[in-house]
Amino acid sequence: MSWFTKWAFGNKAAVIFLTVLILIVGLVSYRTLPMEFFPAADQPQVTVIVMGQGTDSKTMESQVTGPIETAVSGVKGKSDVFSTSGDGFTKVDIMFDSKTDMKAAKQEVQEALNNTPLPQNVSKPTVVQLNTSMIPISDISLTFKDGLTPENTDFAKEEILPYFKDIKGVANVQTYGASSAYVSIKTDNAKMAENKVSLQNVMAVLKGQNSSIAVGEKQISGKTSNIKVVGSIDSLDKVKNLKVSENVTLSEIAQIEIKKPQDTLTRVNGEDGLIFIVTKDSLSNAVSISNEIKDAAKEINKKYDHVNAHVLIATADMVETSVNTMIKEVLLGAVFATIVVMLFLRNIRSTLITIVSIPLSLCLTLFLLARSGVTLNILTLGGVAVAVGRLVDDSIVVIENIFRKMQNQKFSTSMVIEATKEVGTAITSSTLTTVAVFLPIGLVSGGLQDIILPFALTITYSLLASLLVALTVVPLLSYSLLKKAKLPEHKPSIKFTNLVRWSLNHKWVIILTSLVMFGGSIGTYAAMPKGAVNNSSADFIIATLDFPNDTPIETVKEKTIELENYVLKQDHIKDLFIQLGNTEDAAKFGEVQSPTKATFNILLKDKEYTDTVIKRINSQKEAFGSGKLTAGASSMMGGSKTQIIIDVIGDDISKLEAATGAIEDGVSGIKGVEKVGTNQDAKKTVYSLNVDPEKGNAEEISQALYGMLNKMPLGTMKLDDQQTDIFLEPILDPKTPEDLKNMPLMTKAGMVPASSLAAIVQEETSTFQYRKNGDTYIRITADVKPELLSEINGKINKFIFGNGDKKGLKLDEGIEVLVGGASAQQAEDFTDLFTIMLVSIGLVFLIMIITFKTFRAPIAILCTLPLAAIGAIIALLISGIPVDPTGLLGALMLIGIVVTNAIVLLDRVKQNEKTMIIREAIVEAAAIRMRPILMTAIATICAMLPMLFKEAETGSLVSQSLAVVVIGGLAVATLLTLIVIPVIYELLHFKKSKKQRLNASQLEKIA
Repeated sequence: MSWFTKWAFGNKAAVIFLTVLILIVGLVSYRTLPMEFFPAADQPQVTVIVMGQGTDSKTMESQVTGPIETAVSGVKGKSDVFSTSGDGFTKVDIMFDSKTDMKAAKQEVQEALNNTPLPQNVSKPTVVQLNTSMIPISDISLTFKDGLTPENTDFAKEEILPYFKDIKGVANVQTYGASSAYVSIKTDNAKMAENKVSLQNVMAVLKGQNSSIAVGEKQISGKTSNIKVVGSIDSLDKVKNLKVSENVTLSEIAQIEIKKPQDTLTRVNGEDGLIFIVTKDSLSNAVSISNEIKDAAKEINKKYDHVNAHVLIATADMVETSVNTMIKEVLLGAVFATIVVMLFLRNIRSTLITIVSIPLSLCLTLFLLARSGVTLNILTLGGVAVAVGRLVDDSIVVIENIFRKMQNQKFSTSMVIEATKEVGTAITSSTLTTVAVFLPIGLVSGGLQDIILPFALTITYSLLASLLVALTVVPLLSYSLLKKAKLPEHKPSIKFTNLVRWSLNHKWVIILTSLVMFGGSIGTYAAMPKGAVNNSSADFIIATLDFPNDTPIETVKEKTIELENYVLKQDHIKDLFIQLGNTEDAAKFGEVQSPTKATFNILLKDKEYTDTVIKRINSQKEAFGSGKLTAGASSMMGGSKTQIIIDVIGDDISKLEAATGAIEDGVSGIKGVEKVGTNQDAKKTVYSLNVDPEKGNAEEISQALYGMLNKMPLGTMKLDDQQTDIFLEPILDPKTPEDLKNMPLMTKAGMVPASSLAAIVQEETSTFQYRKNGDTYIRITADVKPELLSEINGKINKFIFGNGDKKGLKLDEGIEVLVGGASAQQAEDFTDLFTIMLVSIGLVFLIMIITFKTFRAPIAILCTLPLAAIGAIIALLISGIPVDPTGLLGALMLIGIVVTNAIVLLDRVKQNEKTMIIREAIVEAAAIRMRPILMTAIATICAMLPMLFKEAETGSLVSQSLAVVVIGGLAVATLLTLIVIPVIYELLHFKKSKKQRLNASQLEKIA
């Protein structure tokens, strides 16, 4: 590594130029790097949604869900298929293995569905594959002074929408609440009978009216001309005057008017309105786009008096907060590291030389991140915050060695180069071991890999950059600034030297004490509760008001507005927007729900009052009768609840319900379980017409009744320059079972009541049908405290399946129970991280063997890892923080960090062995290297102190548990390394060391 230092001294001008250039490109990269909340990561899931107006859940299950499940059964990489069939919709979630190429998977699902025949009365399947780039960057509300009229809806689409769509970097703008107006034709059956007009006449009234048909080409006035016939309906009056039979117009037998769909509702702060949801492309800056959206909203409000455009949610605010928080932590870390260096070296110049590695390393890191296509997000910023303390480590070791040599050698270029060379191998191998820890990231599953990779790349780039700075810029600056510097004299500690000698003479005391401490820490870890990542900082509140499916939509709307009024009266409410019913826009995001479920998105002026507002809303549960009201905190990454999921699978619904009830009762009594719910719902009455095959054809009767009981499309017309759909309203509106029996049906013998062709059967069925891999299942969800996840999961498994002497729940034959959710994800994350740790230890060992060219020194170095485990577990115990995946990520980092101290120590030992016996080489190295080891460790610990007091942040990997593990592990490992590693090293050379000491003592006697 001395080549870098010699090159730097031989090319000083080039080094100065490159230093300035790195600072410039770093700052430019910071300005141009795409800034977003979260890195792009695919969800291993494809969702298929089909809408079917007026179709009950059982029919959707048999005619839509079943064929889709069959079609996707052969898709590669598929692990599970979950389906929900509800009144008017089917949703099929296809889960994939974590390493599946999701774009190819979506394409394969789409191709499989292209050849799947579905009923004519359902929509074309919508195939959705979600990823984090689809997280909206802004939600914008639009309200009007004169209300949400059809004219205002069209105005919003034509005039307002382009303001946001035309912003560079915007990928898509979804519109919620813009249900298009339509022309409604409501026939009067009595008038139809009086004027002898059939339904077929009404259905065909628009046929051929809106047409433009070329009929030929002829020579006219000496020129070749085309001839065409044009028919155009462009006003309501023209529709009213259409002839349905001789001398009878449509208006004489029907009421014709413009209507808006009544089954959806979108409201903003107590008014009907529109919501624009903006997503960006993967290469653009979320902050700059969000700021442009805010500017566009201001421009709209200034230009149009009757419009109020308001940005409800902007991820830019969260990104900027995260960036500012992380920058503050980086600066604090740098300040702490500076103070540590200053206290040890007691020289301003040497402190400045050391600290220069932080801005240089960070600027080079930002440039490399930009070249790698990595965005500036909460994870890359977290990587910077974690690495900042480690950035000065290599420079500290170099400057400390130069500093020490200056005390007894003449200051010169060769002395600086020699001092750098002396520690060059140690700092290079220690940096490479830290980097090597993150190489096996490719072994983890897709979701975790997408999250950890930007974090790992940031740390890798910054550490390699700091090594380069330590080998080139630091020696050059040392030569320039320390020439005439008066440095305080430093002498190794005599007390510490004596402690090392005593330890070497009492090896088994040290080793047994270490083994007892390590064994105790492992036992403590096994008994400690394991938690999930707790992103408890809520961005907003989501409340739902869910009514049984047989509740009239008008009642649902009335109760929704009642709750809206209550929420708006509460203190601390900043904004409230409501969505009721299913829309095509929501389906594009894979969102379909019960048509009688209203969702309230509540934004607060101050997040501090989140719990207060949630309690107040939940206190109104009894005020809505059959409506089920729930409110909870949520974030941009989804709900912040940690859930354990229990799936009960079987064919017999009565056995399923019995097993579900027993499990639900047992789980709800477990301490730490906050809420238990199931996907079961109230029953809904279904009337089936069982057709007698001798009297009629079931398909023909169903087609006839579908046309009479549902809104039917007749065509389109141009109304106010807009293509507008024309619908025939339902002809029949049965209110009682008797009305159903008397529904008229046409046969060869004439019009007859439905009861003469079919038996009317009444039954109570669930409004939702759930299947998992083709089998009926009921899902139980238990919201649990994140820190008690593993403990509660163990109790649930014990209750259901039993454990040793204790018998589990007695389940009927054919019933299968699976426990998953957050606990299964936790187990997978823990397994992945432990796998990475094992591979990382192997790589670290390999680098050590290459560095020291022997097995013994690397074995001694690896003994620092159990010492770090002792400190990490003690720190977790003291702090009371449970082990979670981010804590294990801290343990992964420790593997690379703690071996650094042992490398620096044993590298000096190996150099001393050329001129000293092993015992003296160890004692001298421990005394000399104690100061740089303590400096680097304390600098790293102090730089991480801001994270120790950091609140949980949505989607962040950098948490208190990571800081606790690193600080505790590094602190204990550093102290023990200076004592335990010398003991282990000499023990590995026991015979040679003993022989050398005997020879030395004999020589002394002779002398």
